[in-house]
Amino acid sequence: KITAPDFKGAIDFKSVDFSYSNGKKVINSINLNIKAGQTVAFVGASGAGKSTIANLLSRFYDIESGEILIDGMNINDFTLNSLRDQIAVVLQDVFLFSDSILNNIILDNSKITKDQVIAAAKEIGINDFIEKLPGGYDYNVKERGVMLSSGQRQLIAFLRAYMSNPSILILDEATSSIDTYSEELLQKAVEIITKDRTSIIIAHRLATIVNADLIVVMDQGRIVETG
Repeated sequence: KITAPDFKGAIDFKSVDFSYSNGKKVINSINLNIKAGQTVAFVGASGAGKSTIANLLSRFYDIESGEILIDGMNINDFTLNSLRDQIAVVLQDVFLFSDSILNNIILDNSKITKDQVIAAAKEIGINDFIEKLPGGYDYNVKERGVMLSSGQRQLIAFLRAYMSNPSILILDEATSSIDTYSEELLQKAVEIITKDRTSIIIAHRLATIVNADLIVVMDQGRIVETG
């Protein structure tokens, strides 16, 4: 296996098939070309295969047939660590540790300073919300982040992803149970963190799709429409 080079972020799915253990195809003959720097929104009913696409790209599962290429290179040729180092995933259910906001963002990476985190938080527009918490960046969010609302947890996850400066960003975005204030912040954050990097947004709401370069409609593991 080779160490993945710095990705520009062009992604190709070529005749990709995948099924979980029961043999029923979840992904069926997917062909898709995503250009470097594009924002692509995947839409479709629950179980259409949208999140599976993201999992296959990060190699949480390996495909059965076909190939997935990044910048023309097969993702199976890279070491897992070097592949995943360049892909940041923000899931619907954000996992936060019982620790300070700062430590939840830097995740023990001693190369990242608090000043860098604050600068990034200002860039994506969430510094004010963090500063207003008791203790600011030292605020302990407790187990699974129970001290924060779901919208606030999502914002922390965005900042964490932004700090890792990924080549490819995947947002499995769940803004369904979010208050209006957090939603405005989230929209702004999404705009900034997806700028100039390949971004895959698994969308549940129209607002997020509006700014996408490409919309991919999935149904029962197939792509039924793109535009």
